[in-house]
Amino acid sequence: MNKKISLGAAIALMAIIASATFSVTMVYSRQTFNDTVHNIKEREAMYSKLAEIDKWVRQNYYGNLDDSALTDSLAKGYMAGTGDPYAKYLTVEEYSRQNQSGLSKSVGIGVVTSLDETGYIRVEEVYPESPALAADIQPGDLIVRIDETDVTKDNCEELQQSILGEAGTQIDVVVRRDNVDTPHPLTRRDVEKPTVYTNMTEDGVGYVQIVEFGANTADQFSRAVDKLVSEGANSLVFDVRSNQTGPIDQATRILDKLLPQGDIVSATYKDGSTQVLATSDPAFIDLPMVVLTNEKTASSAELFAQALKDYEQLGVKSVGTLTMGKGSMQETQQLSDGSAIDVTVAKYNSPSGLSFDGVGVKPDFEVKLTPDQAAALEALDPPAQDPQLKTLLEFDPQLKKAVELAATAAKTVAPATPAESASGGEDAPSVSEPSSSEEQGTQEDEEESSEDSSEEEPSQDEE
Repeated sequence: MNKKISLGAAIALMAIIASATFSVTMVYSRQTFNDTVHNIKEREAMYSKLAEIDKWVRQNYYGNLDDSALTDSLAKGYMAGTGDPYAKYLTVEEYSRQNQSGLSKSVGIGVVTSLDETGYIRVEEVYPESPALAADIQPGDLIVRIDETDVTKDNCEELQQSILGEAGTQIDVVVRRDNVDTPHPLTRRDVEKPTVYTNMTEDGVGYVQIVEFGANTADQFSRAVDKLVSEGANSLVFDVRSNQTGPIDQATRILDKLLPQGDIVSATYKDGSTQVLATSDPAFIDLPMVVLTNEKTASSAELFAQALKDYEQLGVKSVGTLTMGKGSMQETQQLSDGSAIDVTVAKYNSPSGLSFDGVGVKPDFEVKLTPDQAAALEALDPPAQDPQLKTLLEFDPQLKKAVELAATAAKTVAPATPAESASGGEDAPSVSEPSSSEEQGTQEDEEESSEDSSEEEPSQDEE
């Protein structure tokens, strides 16, 4: 039976609905207006205070004001006042240097240098396939002369920067080793910065050290792991201790190679929304894996460690100490004059939805280093360059524990390779694709830098 209402009742109902809608809209609009006015008044008060300070200082300050430096300082102060520990203002020069430091290649002779206490420039590391390596320059050498200028305590910083230059240009350096000075005429060129180092223990544990997540780290990592697997590695140890820098997309590309199908990382934003930023395809490395962390492990490296642990079917264990707990996303916004600001815009979540920001990643096996052990580890730069890892294993209990876990797992686990599952072969690399049922189960379980640190490391430059 159809019920009918009169035209008058219908009009009255529509009027009630319109009135309710209008009331709700008015309340919301009034609140928005009040908030806007409140914010405007706060900003007006802030600008008025700055104007008052500026007027008084300009009238009374005995010295001369540099308006450009004053503007930069005001911008730095504003970012510091946000309360965001990772917010910062970058001058035009600082922003340019930050962009250059994120590149996978540098134009120079392929060395990392530091300022030696003697006043000379000390070579800390020599890059593979670089002009410096071809000239037999070695870590520990001192650069005592560049072109026609002797290196002194007064000019060493300036000369250190002068090692960089345009590709194809020549630089003459005099290197001192064992009190013998040797001149080297070198030609600058593009040199790829190594960020991944590998080695293999005698019992087949592949050691992979990721010193940072640079612009080319994922490609270097893929080549390094493939090489270790082809050489017979039966397990892998990933060392991300003291790794604090680099874009998260490099970490997610590496994790895509290691993990089965599923989410890798998501981000939760100011409005409460969460977005998946990266996922892994079905292919993965089917070998026992262990990850090494310490209190200086941060950001992308923390995601790397937590994501490996989240995929419980892989059985990845972590060794070391609690990580720093920097799980937030910073976005860089370039300003109209070429300067830029960094500010936190989201919090990262691991594959399981866990946020490690302010908490850190807890190791499965806590192993601490003594001050002497930590100092000895820092002296090996990078540790993976130690020829057989024997020296490192003697004084590094964290690595020793990780290698023991990996070796034990390799003896008790027999991973299935694609060749074994498809044709019964035995010599295929350990990269697996899950079955359809495994795939479904995994699916159900289913981005500046700059990174920043609470502790500053000694300054080193790459040339």
